[in-house]
Amino acid sequence: MSSTLAKIMEIEAEMARTQKNKATAHHLGLLKACLAKLRRELITPKGSGGGGPGEGFDVAKTGDARIGFVGFPSVGKSTLLSNLAGVYSEVAAYEFITLTTVPGVIRYKGAKIQLLDLPGIIEGAKDGKGRGRQVIAVARTCNLILIVLDVLKPLGHKKIIENELEGFGIRLNSKPPNTGFKKKDKGGINLTATCPRIHKADVTLRSDATADDLIDVEGNRVYIPCIYVLNKIDQISIEELDIIYKVPHCVPLSAHHGWNLDDLLEKIWDYLKLVRIYTKPKGQLPDYTSPVVLPYSRTTVEDFCMKIHKNLIREFKYALVWDLSVKHNPQKVGKDHTLEDEDVIQIVKK
Repeated sequence: MSSTLAKIMEIEAEMARTQKNKATAHHLGLLKACLAKLRRELITPKGSGGGGPGEGFDVAKTGDARIGFVGFPSVGKSTLLSNLAGVYSEVAAYEFITLTTVPGVIRYKGAKIQLLDLPGIIEGAKDGKGRGRQVIAVARTCNLILIVLDVLKPLGHKKIIENELEGFGIRLNSKPPNTGFKKKDKGGINLTATCPRIHKADVTLRSDATADDLIDVEGNRVYIPCIYVLNKIDQISIEELDIIYKVPHCVPLSAHHGWNLDDLLEKIWDYLKLVRIYTKPKGQLPDYTSPVVLPYSRTTVEDFCMKIHKNLIREFKYALVWDLSVKHNPQKVGKDHTLEDEDVIQIVKK
């Protein structure tokens, strides 16, 4: 066992036996900050010696978005991927069969979406056990995570997987704390009762932040939307299914029978928040077959140009835009104009 893993286990053990109260809050804050730092070192270890990440884990990111399927062995991830994309991972009715990351691609509403069937995650992945560490490293690069659960035993598996992802700095269905952080060369912290591990910094709170939020400010955190796929609904009653439908972020389905896949695809589309922009060459009708797809956080005309080719923005004079983001059709706009889903655009060059 590496020294980093040993330190992590020591700190976790100390936190487990420390009572939570006002007197121990400062001490627990120190331990949490140490834990965050050590786990960050696990994700990005010092030096580059040793072997690579392992066969099958270096998957090139293609398409407009990447979705990672995470779950315990034998919950039906591979079957679900097969039904969605027609990509057949090696599937069998026993545990730990998928050994490498298997990519598949689907086209949905004009967008090209990469699906990754990640190997079965096991408890202790965040502490370097098995190949779970590599699985989570790939999960960090995804735009959306699907946690596939067996509907007959969902809660236990759900908590374990969330704990593993959390330990590697993945925050599910949450937003970054609205907190500013700037390191300084000298001086102390300008805010009292913040993360004790940061000794020289300016910290700005714009919302009611918890101690965990402050630890997240300085660190390698990623915030990823997540859908919980409750598989094997053919094994439960209608009454139980009605209850499951009320659980947030959940989609019940049967991968084996192909039930409710349409609902899953719709929810995937909602969570990815992709923006489709149609191009219109001068004097021609818009091309509605192959949209340029942008992430919701980068939807300006300049972002659109950069997605096509970086030289296009240098030659850019103005754009004509039709549809929701403009008052008049067409409307002449500059590079800073924000586009909306299914806008039509024509670029006019210098």
